[in-house]
Amino acid sequence: MLDVDSQKPPKGKWSTPPFDPRFPNQNQTRNCYQNFLDYHRRVKRMNRRGKSTQPCEYYFRVFHSLCPMSWVRRWTEQIQDGTFAGKI
Repeated sequence: MLDVDSQKPPKGKWSTPPFDPRFPNQNQTRNCYQNFLDYHRRVKRMNRRGKSTQPCEYYFRVFHSLCPMSWVRRWTEQIQDGTFAGKI
């Protein structure tokens, strides 16, 4: 779940994430962070219920498209260390 290096992008066509009215400004930092949180929350919930994490793929694609990989690596390390500031 949290190993970024092993998370390969799904095969197929990658497109730019659609417009999200919650983030109308040019700066997409908050959008990146929110989709990262949404992905990890949803994966955690689906795993707890014993269901497939396939529906989480959308959030994975969006945050991989918007976020610099250095941020993703740092956030993932923080989650593993238990020091991540976000609520997952």
